[in-house]
Amino acid sequence: MRSRPPPDQMVTNIDRKPLIDLIERGAQLVDVLPEREYAERHIPGAINLPLRRLPAATAMVLRRDKPVVVY
Repeated sequence: MRSRPPPDQMVTNIDRKPLIDLIERGAQLVDVLPEREYAERHIPGAINLPLRRLPAATAMVLRRDKPVVVY
């Protein structure tokens, strides 16, 4: 079983440049907006997992071996 990072290392606020670096290295972008708002304005390549469905959906959609960026 893989150990999890301490809670204070699980959530990190980042700026644009580190975000671009993460994306270039294969990070997964998760947009938590409701579907209608996601359709109107999202970052290209982002996965839409509305906040209400996030806990149930993440286990099925996200890869555990890649960083995840949630916005």
